[in-house]
Parts: sequence; C-alpha cells; structure tokens
Amino acid sequence: MANNIFYENLQAFGLTRIEATIYESLLLHGSMTGYEIAKETGISRSNIYSALSSLVEKGAAYTMQGEASKFVPVKINVFLQNTLKDLQKKSEIIIQNAPKPLEEETGYITIKGERNIKHKINQMLSSTELRLYIMANSQLISEYSSLLYDLYKAGKKIIILTDKGILEDDDCALLRNLEADSAVYITESPKQQLRLITDSKYVLTGELSDTNSNNNSDTDTCLYSGQENLVTIMKEALSNKITLLKQEN
Repeated sequence: MANNIFYENLQAFGLTRIEATIYESLLLHGSMTGYEIAKETGISRSNIYSALSSLVEKGAAYTMQGEASKFVPVKINVFLQNTLKDLQKKSEIIIQNAPKPLEEETGYITIKGERNIKHKINQMLSSTELRLYIMANSQLISEYSSLLYDLYKAGKKIIILTDKGILEDDDCALLRNLEADSAVYITESPKQQLRLITDSKYVLTGELSDTNSNNNSDTDTCLYSGQENLVTIMKEALSNKITLLKQEN
C-alpha cells in the first residue's frame, strides 16, 4: 500500500481518505467490482459504493457495465491534469467574481507556517515593480532563482544577501552574474533569517527554518507590513550591512 505522502497529496485533489484508498487499489489491480474492492481494502461494502460513486463523479474512475458492474481507474496523470484544469477554470471565475479590496492593508500582519510564508514571498516577488532587497539563505534563494532572474531581466533592481552556498548552486548560476544596479552579496547571515523589501513599500521579516519540509506548522513566523517606518528601518539595516560588506571586500 502507498505511504501517507500519497494519500495526503491525493486528498489535496479532492479525494477523501477512503476514496484515495479505493483509487490506489484500482490503480494496483485494474478493473474491480465493489465486492472485490471491499475484500481487497477491508472497507465495508456500505461505504464502498458511495465512495465509488463519488470517485466516478470526480473523474477518478469509470463504470464498466456487465453482469456485475466493474470500476476502471482513470490513469493517475490524466486524473491530476483534468482536476488541475477544472481548478484553473474555477479559480478564474472566483477571481472575476470576488469582492475587490479598497486598498492594500498597511498594518502589521503575522504570517505563520512555511507554506503561507512562501506564498507571501511569491506574491511579493511577482508584484515587484521597481526593486527588491532580499536576505535569506542560499537554499531559499535557489528556490526562487528563476523568478528573481526574470525580474532582473525585466529591468528590476535586485539586491541579494545570502551565504556562500549560492556560489556552488547550479540553479543560481545566472544570479551570480547580475550587473548594473543589481548585485549579490555574500554574508554569514543566520540560516533561518528572512528579510524581503519590495519597492520600498512592503516588508516581510522573520524566520523560515526548513525550506524543504513544505509544512504549515506555526514554527515559522514572519511579519508583513506596508508601514513606512518599519520599511525604512529594515531598508537602512540592509543598506548598512551592504556598506560593511563592500568595505570588507
């Protein structure tokens, strides 16, 4: 049987735990009757048929009519791609019909959990109009290397402060050759520390401890704000650090 990673991620595509278990069994054994699935999975027949009906409705299985109805699994890549297409269409409808905020929040917002923090980083980078400053470990820089380089090629000023790991990371190769007003500075910054300023308007600051776990626990916490005083303080701190790094070199 598949491990928990299979079930947890499959549930993100709209399947319940029972439906994911049945789907896995169908993928392993091919077409089966409800009785055969119940025997294979140990799920009661009273739950099997409602779950199978739901699987068919969600596009993960087909019904094959015969003396005894059998259920045929849709290939995993086909099911995932179809679900993503449906979600994309629904997301466009939601965006078109969602209420529009009057203005950007400029207070102090606490963002908890690695996934939520990374979503905010992605949103801030994608919304950058003129310039950004980011101080983070090379592992996180590598994760966003393509987006950072795209911003640089689009004429945005990119200032990166990170550890020497960036010098050996293949994904960061293009970032090591930034020119004009953009630059990469090597520093021994704390591994968990994150500082991000975009367009001298917004700041994200805090700690991101494990950039590989893809979890959303409350361990990692960052503060996001559009308050001018905090943005100014953070920008001055990074500017002072850059000045010291230039003097050292």
